[in-house]
Amino acid sequence: MPNFSVITDNCIKDLACVDACQSDAIHPTADEPGFAMVAQLYIDPKKCINCGSCIAVCECEAIFEVDELPGEMQQFVTVNATYYKK
Repeated sequence: MPNFSVITDNCIKDLACVDACQSDAIHPTADEPGFAMVAQLYIDPKKCINCGSCIAVCECEAIFEVDELPGEMQQFVTVNATYYKK
């Protein structure tokens, strides 16, 4: 399985991760339609290069490498991927 990062429901949408992302893999951004309506931000697993930049700046500890995602948060792999299937 390719390695990528995942955002969980601890996300507070402060956008620090969006600014840190080197591959433009985190959406929606504040200027995108639907930003106010989503509960969290999402990482596109196909675009994520697993650089760790987003993890380092996330003050609410909402982002994990997929291999380090706690068991009770495994559903967020699907949650993030599903956002990009729209």
